[in-house]
Amino acid sequence: MAQSISILLLTTVLAFAPFISCAKTTGGYLYPQFYDHSCPNAQQIVESIVAKAVAKEARMAASLLRLHFHDCFVKGCDASILLDSSGRIISEKNSNPNRNSARGFEVIDEIKTALEKECPQTVSCADILALAARDSTVLAGGPSWEVPLGRKDSRGASLSGSNNNIPAPNNTFQTILTKFKLQGLNVVDLVALSGSHTIGNARCTSFRQRLYNQSGNGQPDYTLNQAYAATLRGRCPRSGGDQNLFFLDFVTPTKFDNSYFKNILASKGLLSSDQVLLTKNEASMELVKEYAENNKVFFEQFAKSMIKMGNISPLTGPRGEVRKNCRKINS
Repeated sequence: MAQSISILLLTTVLAFAPFISCAKTTGGYLYPQFYDHSCPNAQQIVESIVAKAVAKEARMAASLLRLHFHDCFVKGCDASILLDSSGRIISEKNSNPNRNSARGFEVIDEIKTALEKECPQTVSCADILALAARDSTVLAGGPSWEVPLGRKDSRGASLSGSNNNIPAPNNTFQTILTKFKLQGLNVVDLVALSGSHTIGNARCTSFRQRLYNQSGNGQPDYTLNQAYAATLRGRCPRSGGDQNLFFLDFVTPTKFDNSYFKNILASKGLLSSDQVLLTKNEASMELVKEYAENNKVFFEQFAKSMIKMGNISPLTGPRGEVRKNCRKINS
């Protein structure tokens, strides 16, 4: 009888195993409870400092979310984006996608300092980025999810990887999709994760080519609503003002919701990489329409895609290290 019960319990556990929020990686697993014993207050510390930073500046939520994205697309989710240049390391902060645009590093520093005081050399910078991205999303009104944990930090960076792997605002749809597929992500992940543009800002230099004769055909981009374009020109002149900012979602710029997709349907996607989701691929077009109509469906898929993105080539087990300072490798 006891043997039958044991077999039944084992069968039940195996049946539900696919639904457990963890991911097999080379050298180990990522799972949400990774720090439950080694640093039980880790997630609360991250959440508290992120909440303070976002309360001080709402834009910081988008900045921290973007840091995780830009980290994972280069060498995997290993906190390589946080490294400063030193010795043989050339920082990814100097790449085209990050220079004068990636921000939030001081918030990560503050979190790391607090965690080193609480539990020295235990919580990786890569995991801090993943948790901060989730907490930022929630604080902006978006969905929550259990973050699989247990990543290690890299001992190097890749400037060329940052320049080549991160999708650019003026990339074609196919180029963007190819960059996602190289990371093991599909068109569903592409559209859902693009929804993070429901918060944050873009620099004038990221969308100027849509407003003026810079496409090579003598015409501005007519996939952009022209009344909206006129408003944008007031913020983004033909020359100069490269660092001027404009909301990615002008309707609810600090609220994480599906307005981003509604804007695209109205030809008011700020970046070319936003609007092509509607105009250049049938599958992505249908997803844009679905998410614009149903915020709940968007939230559910965004959470799934964030977990999937967070599982891109993490360092686990003996690979990598837990940095004492997120800006430099351990000596």
